[in-house]
Amino acid sequence: MAVPGTSPPDERLRVMPWWLVLIGLLLAALLGWWVLYWLLGEADRAAAPDTRATLRIDAIRTGLTVVAGTGGGLALLLAARRQWISERAQRHQEVVAAADQAHRDRVQAHAEAVAEAGQRHQEHQAEAAAHDAAERRLTELYTRAVELLGNDNAAVRLGGLHALERLGQDNPAQRTTIVGVLCAYLRMPSPDDAREAEVRRSAQRMLTRHLRADGDVFWPGMRLDLTGARLDDFDATGCALDDADLTDATCTGTTRFTGATLRGRLALAATFEDLVLDGVTGDAKIMLDDATVSGRLTVERAEIGKLSCRRATIAAASLRATSVRRTAKFDHARFTEGASFREAAFHSSVSMEHATFTGQADFRQARFADLALFRWTEFGGDVWFTDVDFDGPANFGRARFHGPASFEHARLAYRPRVDQARATASAPHVWPDGTRVEPLDTDWLLLTDP
Repeated sequence: MAVPGTSPPDERLRVMPWWLVLIGLLLAALLGWWVLYWLLGEADRAAAPDTRATLRIDAIRTGLTVVAGTGGGLALLLAARRQWISERAQRHQEVVAAADQAHRDRVQAHAEAVAEAGQRHQEHQAEAAAHDAAERRLTELYTRAVELLGNDNAAVRLGGLHALERLGQDNPAQRTTIVGVLCAYLRMPSPDDAREAEVRRSAQRMLTRHLRADGDVFWPGMRLDLTGARLDDFDATGCALDDADLTDATCTGTTRFTGATLRGRLALAATFEDLVLDGVTGDAKIMLDDATVSGRLTVERAEIGKLSCRRATIAAASLRATSVRRTAKFDHARFTEGASFREAAFHSSVSMEHATFTGQADFRQARFADLALFRWTEFGGDVWFTDVDFDGPANFGRARFHGPASFEHARLAYRPRVDQARATASAPHVWPDGTRVEPLDTDWLLLTDP
């Protein structure tokens, strides 16, 4: 049985024996003789001699015709057999030719496949050799740069920094490692030496230069681990930061993140002189928990995802016109000089429980879209909630107002809770409508809920 798509098997041809032809001729002669004998017998039965002679002639003619016809039939059969053999031979030649061509094609395809495999193998070996050579060169350059960075000479260390920077610029796969090395260098103890301070400032500038998405030198996706580092006038203005950790860092001068794009988490539980976050954007969680800002904190006209300043100690703060999309927490925070939240917008809950404002607290024209908690908050100076929108519940329970408090023109969706809040009796106040105020003693007024 032939398999589809393959040539049919060639059946072996059998040669016709000579005696078979002889038998065919004898049979044709016998048939002619028998027909002639029978017809002559029939002709001899005729009564008239003339009729008998005519019939005998016809009988002989018919017998010869039968013999001739039988012979012709045999000849036609032999001719048909020759034609069939010829066609079969032609078909066999075609099948053999097709098989030969298919075999040649398979041989050619195999040769091409072998050649292609050999070429690929050679290319792979060449690529592997080139990769190994490049890796060895990178390793040597990296090792040399790190050795320079550990040199006792400040100028040599500065050269090591530039070597690392060039290595990272030319090899994107090495940038994460190089940023880690630079961060580790800034985390190392810093001697009080002017030349070392310049080297460290150069390391800071290298980091921030490659975090600004404004040219070919931008290194995207970098994360900064500056825990415990010593930073001087660290300037990340306009940088794009994916997670940055400055926990326990000591930052002298002004630390700037002006106009930065922040993603992930920005941990700022560090010690700052001045901290500037003006105009920052992004969905990052800014963590100032336990931070100390001895100078001024400014977060003006910023778009922040989440803000947490719990237990922070801040001299002066300004969050003017800043928008916080998620929760903002200032629990137990201390503002020793003053704080301004003027025109700020808090789109989620705000908690300032147990916070302390030693100086004035300015919330004029601010908006609280959700819960606002000021329970146990100490207001040491003037506090303004003038023209504030409280779209959610507000709670000032047990708060302390040591200076004048003004809620003039404040818009409250709900009556604020003021249970057991106290205000100084020596200053003028403007309370929300419906607030019950009664003297507690000569120094304090007691605020209670209706």
